[in-house]
Order: sequence, then C-alpha cells, then structure tokens
Amino acid sequence: MIRKAEPTDAAFAAPLIYEAIGDIANMLTGAKEADEAIRMMGEFFAQKNNRLSYKNALIAMDEGVPVGLALFYHGSQTEAMDQPFVDHVQQLTGKAPRIVKEAKDDEFYLDTVVVSDACRGKGIGKKLLEAFEKEGERRGHDRVALLVDEENGRARQLYESIGYRQDGTIMLNGHLFSHMVKELTVLV
Repeated sequence: MIRKAEPTDAAFAAPLIYEAIGDIANMLTGAKEADEAIRMMGEFFAQKNNRLSYKNALIAMDEGVPVGLALFYHGSQTEAMDQPFVDHVQQLTGKAPRIVKEAKDDEFYLDTVVVSDACRGKGIGKKLLEAFEKEGERRGHDRVALLVDEENGRARQLYESIGYRQDGTIMLNGHLFSHMVKELTVLV
C-alpha cells in the first residue's frame, strides 16, 4: 500500500533519505556528521514547504510497517522548496550554500525514491515510481523527471524499463548524475 506521508513519519524517513542522498544531505543541512544531518532532515521532513517535507512524500507500507518513500515537487517550485535550507545553513554557518537546481521548471521532479534495505528487490520501488507518476498526472503535469547517479546502473535500468530516457547530465557535490525524463499522458 502507498499512502501520503505524515509528520510522524520523520523518524522513519530521515535515515532513509540520508541513505539515498548521502553528502547532499550534509550540504542541505550544514551538518558535518551523518547523525546530525539525519536529525535535521527529520526536522525538515516534519515541516511544510521544503523539498524534504512530508507534504511532498509518499510512504510505501508492508503489513503496517513503512518500507519506502518517494519525495517530489514541481521544478518551478525549486527555489521556494530550497529556501528553508539556505536560511538554515546561512544562520548556522554565516554562508549561504550553493544548491544546484536539479529540476527544470516544466517538470514534476522525483527528488528521492528509496526502499528499506530488507525490502529491496520486491517491486516496492517500482510501485513508488508508479505512485509518483500518478501523482504527477493527478496534478495535471505531463512530464516527470529524476536524477540517477551515473554509477547506479541497477536503478538506471529500472528507470529505462519503465520509459525514462536521459536528456542530460548534472554535477552535484562532485557526483555525476543523469537527468532522466518521461512524458505522461494527462487526461483533461
């Protein structure tokens, strides 16, 4: 089952998000250590109006237990979704972070999709991707996008198998990512 996230999902979501985005979490939060970044991401997850917010998330459940999540937002909202991180890091360090824009303004963007280690290989990630695409269609968007690390061949194969195609690359925190897109059929 896939459901909308709640603020109370933060304790589950934050470590999983950190696993998926790694040092990008440190950049977003200004934290030097993983545990501090995870704590801060949990705080952001429980809030509204940022890229990690529960308002932008779906949770995959298995027998009443959360096992995966998807985070998303529209590319035109990137600056607003990132502003809480800029403000936080600037207050913490005195310097505004340089957050690279991952999404284009005309796409519904999948920021993160991740499944708990013990539940991988069961099709949960694919169900989260389908739910993300349906959410995009429900909101009237005709294009979805995501990034995949150039070194993550398994994820790339999954995305290609369900219709995503690469349309460019982007460098984030020293990692090269493929920007992949998929056109949706939006019923009017």
